[in-house]
Amino acid sequence: MVRQEIYTFGGFTLDVQERRLSTGTGQLAVAPRAFDLLVALVRRAGRLISKKELLDSVWPESFVEEGILTVHVSALRKLLGDTSRTPRFIETVSRSGYRFIAAVGEETPVRQVIPGRWSIAVLPARPPGDALVGEPQLQRVDVYELCGRGRAHLLSASRGGIPKAIDAFRAAAEQDSSYAPAHAGLALACCAQAAMRLAPPLDAYRDARGAALRALAIDDRSADAQLALGSVMFLAEWDWPGAERCLQRAIAIDPSHVQAHLMYGRLLDALGRAGEALEMKLRAFERDPFSPLVHVQIAQSCWNQRRYDEAIAWAQRALALDPRHLLAREFLAGAYLFKDDFDRYLAEMIAHGAAQDVPAEQFEPLKIAYETGGRSWFFRYCAEQMANSPRLPAFQLAVFHTQAGDLDTAFHHLDRAILEHDPSLVDLAVAPQWENLRHDSRFAECVARIGLPLEPGSGARDQ
Repeated sequence: MVRQEIYTFGGFTLDVQERRLSTGTGQLAVAPRAFDLLVALVRRAGRLISKKELLDSVWPESFVEEGILTVHVSALRKLLGDTSRTPRFIETVSRSGYRFIAAVGEETPVRQVIPGRWSIAVLPARPPGDALVGEPQLQRVDVYELCGRGRAHLLSASRGGIPKAIDAFRAAAEQDSSYAPAHAGLALACCAQAAMRLAPPLDAYRDARGAALRALAIDDRSADAQLALGSVMFLAEWDWPGAERCLQRAIAIDPSHVQAHLMYGRLLDALGRAGEALEMKLRAFERDPFSPLVHVQIAQSCWNQRRYDEAIAWAQRALALDPRHLLAREFLAGAYLFKDDFDRYLAEMIAHGAAQDVPAEQFEPLKIAYETGGRSWFFRYCAEQMANSPRLPAFQLAVFHTQAGDLDTAFHHLDRAILEHDPSLVDLAVAPQWENLRHDSRFAECVARIGLPLEPGSGARDQ
């Protein structure tokens, strides 16, 4: 004899063993994790259940962030016709958890199971979105093609390719909202959109977080979704421990994931764990030695460690693979500048501009400024010329004024960049372009506001 758990509330019937939520008009479709969450809430109706308790109950063997609860609770409210402002079923208790507030009745029918035959309650469930044999497959084929197209555009790492990647992943998610790779791909594309400043970073990272949480709600073993959520926590939210957990989880799920190794390497760089960072990026290189992005990320590690000759070598190797790779050109130019080789620096900046259709003659005033007053005059001229540009971020003005030696103005713009949560500030504690500020007490205050360790190697691993 098998005792069934059946609960009734507000016109709904919840059959736990049968994994069925129904009304008088029929059965409702509920995602597996959302169903488990509803069961956890209903079983303890009237009691506050903390977020941690719910995470431990619904995801007992997985690391997921609290935000995933918001996604599932929102889906349940929509299904039940509930709202967060005037809830009838699920009440949010600010900063604590959730409470199921509807009156719940319990039925206790007993059902006999015939020996030697399967109970319907233990038949394997069909994953969301997977078609039964004989169902039309054309829609899923379209979704696969759209995701494949999105990945190709995303891996191009070009300014023109990223918007196309976003369009492809969004179209895939619209065709099949239960396909986790579509949401995970969209999250990664939005991260790339922020990194290239094709959209305001905070807006793009907000969209990336939402898409990553949707992917994890469908499949919490999606390495791409863990990578995207970790990237948002790292670059936009400056949640160093949370980002590290997500990125470690992504690598544990897929040990050959090149992007996860690169992003984890970037995080380790930012935390001053230089040796671990370079090791992580070299693992990515072992897996994809022909990726320009991998070469550029290794160049960045060398740049942060002031190993400029090695940074130049890796950036040049990236440009050999992709002559139009803008970030590779930027690291190459920067390394020449910090080696006091202004002629090569300017040559690389002209090449960088040419890749963006900027005529070489526009760089002549910069050359004159350098010849007139040296490095400080050159950067002061750059800052003056760019100060009125609405597209130039405060971060870049802070760099210009730092290099010009105008420290008060540099700190003014750096403060603005921190308030804007500029993602480029993750390297503030280690990058060489801030060297002129390091002996000023205000610099330590800026680093502390971001939550980074000022001393190399004292990262947030144990927080």
